[in-house]
Parts: sequence; structure tokens; C-alpha cells
Amino acid sequence: MNLRCRLALIQLAWVMAFASRPSPAQIAPQGAFGFGDFDAEAKLEEKFLALPDPNLAGEDLRILSAEPHLAATPEDLKTAEFVARKFRAAGLDTQIVPYRVLLDYPKEVRVEAWDDAGHLLMTGPAREHVSGDPFQDNPRIVAPFNSSSGSGDVTGEAVYGNYCRPEDFDELAAEHIDLRGKIAVCRYGSNFRGVKLRLAEERGVAGVLLYSDPQDDGYYKGDPYPIGPWRPDTSVQRGSVNYLFRYPGDPETPGAASTLDLPDSARITNISGPDGDQPRIVSIPLSSHDAAPILQALSGPGAPEGWQGALPFRYHLGPGGAKIHLTSRQDYQRRIIWDVIAKIEGTQDSGASVIVGNHRDAWVFGAVDPSSGTAAMLEAARGLGALLREGWHPRRTILFCSWDAEEQGLVGSTEWVEQQGSALDRAVAYFNMDEAVSGPDFTASAVPSLKEFIRDIARSVPSPIAGSVFLQWRLKSLGGDEHRDSNAPPGDGDEVHVGDLGSGSDFTPFFQHAGVPSTEVTSSGPYGVYHSAFDDMAWYIKNADPHFLYLQEMARVLGLEAMRMADADVLPYDYVAYAREVSAYIRAAKSKAADTGLGSVDFAPAEAAASRFAAAAQRVHALQSAPSGDLAQLNIRLRQAETAFLSDSGLPGRPWYRHTIYAPGMLTGYSAVVIPGVNEAIDARNSTFVAEQLSVLAQALDRATNALSAAP
Repeated sequence: MNLRCRLALIQLAWVMAFASRPSPAQIAPQGAFGFGDFDAEAKLEEKFLALPDPNLAGEDLRILSAEPHLAATPEDLKTAEFVARKFRAAGLDTQIVPYRVLLDYPKEVRVEAWDDAGHLLMTGPAREHVSGDPFQDNPRIVAPFNSSSGSGDVTGEAVYGNYCRPEDFDELAAEHIDLRGKIAVCRYGSNFRGVKLRLAEERGVAGVLLYSDPQDDGYYKGDPYPIGPWRPDTSVQRGSVNYLFRYPGDPETPGAASTLDLPDSARITNISGPDGDQPRIVSIPLSSHDAAPILQALSGPGAPEGWQGALPFRYHLGPGGAKIHLTSRQDYQRRIIWDVIAKIEGTQDSGASVIVGNHRDAWVFGAVDPSSGTAAMLEAARGLGALLREGWHPRRTILFCSWDAEEQGLVGSTEWVEQQGSALDRAVAYFNMDEAVSGPDFTASAVPSLKEFIRDIARSVPSPIAGSVFLQWRLKSLGGDEHRDSNAPPGDGDEVHVGDLGSGSDFTPFFQHAGVPSTEVTSSGPYGVYHSAFDDMAWYIKNADPHFLYLQEMARVLGLEAMRMADADVLPYDYVAYAREVSAYIRAAKSKAADTGLGSVDFAPAEAAASRFAAAAQRVHALQSAPSGDLAQLNIRLRQAETAFLSDSGLPGRPWYRHTIYAPGMLTGYSAVVIPGVNEAIDARNSTFVAEQLSVLAQALDRATNALSAAP
């Protein structure tokens, strides 16, 4: 019997054992790390878990995704006002916080292609359409475009670049294909779309077409929408192509909040230069329907192994066979966006806060991304509001935050973080939710100190299938198809894999700029309509969560994260796990350096610093396990240890990113790179640079050790 069959039988056995879904009381934990006496908290958590309502969450989702609501549009403002009303109805002190930021909308986006004989191959982008979708004809649907694209009118021969990764461009160079002045046709996937543009721009490419190959998220995976969940051939993935790996947020104000009263003199002007985050070249997204005639017409060498997609013809590299004309007229203006911030005031730990966040803006309807997250967050807030009315008050302040303009580069969250500045030194956690529900499979990413915290939360929440969320997570992990989202070596003995935080969502400014311990949770599944007009309620109900039970699950997870972190006697950070992971990162980097010919670099000081950090972590873990004495000072030292990993000068070449342990990869964009200064120096094969970055890392580890050692 194969593994998949065994898993199916295990799942069936659990379903039969639990004929009805378990109540929260059936899986209530007997204790929790960070609490001296968990009994009172357990009773409160049991009350909370009974409060999130799937039908109310579903109704909120319908309202939030009823219209396209691109950032800074009137429809976007309507969603901000709706969220604010819901927070206030729950009893939370709520304000709408505006910022003035540079955003672009498309004035004109056009693609034309001809074959060598001058015959027209295609014009586009074509309208997204399928049979029977009730939302696709809404006149407010924005034309497919790439935010942050350069404006221009360019013509050039087409060249197929696969995923447009460094190794793909190297392959084209090996084929003696000159990319200067060409139009690169790139598949979505493998790396962030902004990284594709940066690499193309460096090689002299005049423009980029980004298309969704059916091999990656279309019929090759399964039935496309409206029959199944995968991308139909007319569907287009919109998205920002900004250089997120340099800095997120308002392009004109890196490191400073773009408030309404910020003078123009405080803004930078060369946002497309070497220190900016905007590409110069034109980029336009296409469907596979529009890309197919171009790719089919290409001549030149056949696509090498791994480059052939799922369109029904042989792929070639070009140039030759197709010439492309791109027109991109972007309307760049400073526009108003609206964050919504709601507060539950803490009673004891003055200045400390737990922050919960989800973005609200969408490329089109955004049923999954991000409205499922907003609906779940609203139900979590409603549940905690009900406990407030019954007399509960958290030890620490809880903030619920609805961010705007995330899709254009994490803008709303970044501006808010930059405005808060050092006040976030007392923020004890940031809990993010984005694409909350696209299917039934729970996954999570976190800073190492909160990975076991997330597992404990999952053990405490009932699953819509049977048992706990953790049980279903564990059963799924037995299938061996977990996705690892960083260059970290696999851990030993993890019950379930908790990923590392790279970028691509609103935890980035909190964690990698301000040093706030962070997590992200999601319930995922086959999701082929990402960033398209078909991410709507029709797709969601058919494919993701027809009875909104996973919205309820995610509301419970998010609310319980906030409640437990806010009420804990001692902050439940696991620095023993953190030290173990950092030591593994250093060992892996040492091995990589040796393989790269840099074996003479001395890793001993960094290894010694990691050992000192591990010893301090063991000592403080014992204090956390039996909390007594001056808990306020203990919590302050625990929190300072994460901030200690920040570098005042930031990472080389991108000072906005300050975390010495985690950053988005310069060549990946979304996926995390661990000990980024060291690993990127090794990639550059520069032994002096590696030694410098090892010293920076050792100093950060010693700062964290000193913070933990000062705990009373």
C-alpha cells in the first residue's frame, strides 16, 4: 500500500472516530509555556473559541469582495470604513490613519506582436473571461498591469527566458543570445516578479512580458476554473514589480513615514536609480492565451531541459520569429491610502503590545487575497470584543490593523512601522494573515522563537475535519510535500515544519526592519486565480471553503495567538530553538564556503558567539518555565534579544533591511535567506566580505546573549 493510500485510511479513521467536529473544550490544553497557572486562561480561551461564527465571516467576505478595490480608490475607502465600523461594533477604539504615497494606475497597457513576415500574431492583453463567472464583467476591473513598471513605448525581438532567473540568463548567454534591446518573455514562478525585472534590466533587456504558463498553475495541474481551481487560459496575474528586496513602502520615503504633512523636500526623487526601488524598463503581464502565439512563433534553439512549459508546441528561445511592441503609460501620482487601527487597551504591562495585521486592498475582487484574511480577523476581533464585555482585559495592549496598498509594495504597513519608530521596541509580537483561506491545509511561518508557540496554538484549535488543526497539519506533513521557503537547512525532528519569514507580506517591516517577533498563518489549497479577476466569491465558494468553516478556523487561530501572547505571564519565546537554528545556519554556511573555495575564512568567532547565545538561551528558558520574581524585567530582556539581531547600518547594499538572521533573498524576493550578509558574501566569492559579515553576525549574537544574560 503506498503512502497516499495509508494517509487516506488514517484520515478516514479519524473522521469516523470524530463523527461530529470536536468542541474547543475537547482539545483544551492542560498548560501553556509562559503561564504559571494556566487554568483561568484556559477557561477564557475555551469561551473565545466558541465565538467566531462561520456565517458571519462569510457575510463579511461577501461584502469585502463585492467590488474591485485597488488601493487609493473610492471602493478601497469603502472597505476601510466598513472595517472600521466592524471594529467599533466589537467595542474597539478605532481610527483610520491616512498616508500620502506614490502609486501608479495604468493609463494605457498594450502588447502587439508580429511574425517575421509582418503578420499580426496577437494584440492584448485580452479580457479575462470564462463561461459563467458572475463577476467578470464588472466595469471597475482594472486592466492587467504591473505596478511600478516603467512607462515607455518599446519594440524588440522576442526572447524566451523561462523563469528569468540568474541561471536562465546564463543559459541564454551560453547560447550566444544577445539580450540588449530584446523583449524577454518570462514565466511567472520560482522568484519574485521584481527580481525578474532587475535581472533583465541589468542585461540590457528593453521590456519584459510576464505570463502564467499552464504548467505552473493551469490545466497541467488540474481542471481550470470554472470547472476546477486552476488558472484558465485568459487569466492574468497582476502584481507589483518594485524592487522589494531593496526596500518596501512608499518609493519616495524609504525609512520615513509618508504622512499627509510630510514636505516634498523630504522625498527622494531618483526612485529608479541604484538606491531606489523602481525599475526603469517596461513590464506587462499576459495570460497564457496571449503569450501562446508569441512563443509558438519563436525560432532559434529549442528550449533546454526544464524550460518546456505545457502549451501544446515545442518552445524555442529566439530571437527570430516574433517581434513585440509594448506600450505602457503609467499614471504616477501621490495618492491617499487608509490604514485602520483598532485597540484593546492592556491593563498591566505598560507600553507592551501585540499587533495583529492583514491587508485590505486587492488587485481586483480579492476574495482569497486578502479578504479571507480580513474576514477572519474581523471575527477574531468580534470574539475578543465579546470577552471584553464580559469583563476580560488583556495584560498587554492588542492592536488589530487593516493595512492598505500592500499589493503595491507593503506600503500601508511599512509607513505605519516607520511612523512608530522606537515605540515598536515594546511590541512583543506581530501576527500576520494575508491569503487566509484558499483550501484546507494549514501552514505557518515564524521567527524561530515563536515556532513552537504556533504549534501549541494549532494544538488548541479544533479542525473542521476532525481533531485539532495540529493533527491535520501533522497528517498532511506525512505526505512529504511540504514547501520549504528559505535556504535554511532542514531541521531535525520537527513534528511539523514551520517556515521562515522572507518577504511578500506585511510582516516584513515589523520583523526585518523593526525587529518585532512575527508569524504568518494560512490555510492553503490549489489556488490558480492568484491576482486575477477570478479571485472572487464564485471561485471561493466552489473551490476553497463553501461553508466558511476554514474562515472560522483561521479566526480562532489568529484570535488565540493574540489572546495567549497578550495574557502570558512570561513572553513565550523559545530562544533555545532560535540558538539551535542559528548554529545550523552557521555550520551550513561554513560548509558552503569550503565548497566555494573560501575554506580559509575563520568561522570560529561566529561559532563561539552562537554557543554563548545557546547557553544564555538555556538559562533563560529555565526561568520562563517556572516564572517568578521580577517578571516585568524578565520580559523586557526577552524582548530585547530579538531587537539585538538588528544592525544599525543594515544589510550590505540595502540598509533598510536590518535583521542579521533573516532577509528576503536578493535573487528570490519572497523566500528567506538566512544569515543573509554571510551567505550573500559567500555567493559573491569574496573572502574579505565574508569575514566582515561573520563579525557583524557574531556581534549581533553577543548583543542577544547580553540581553538574555541580564534577565533577573
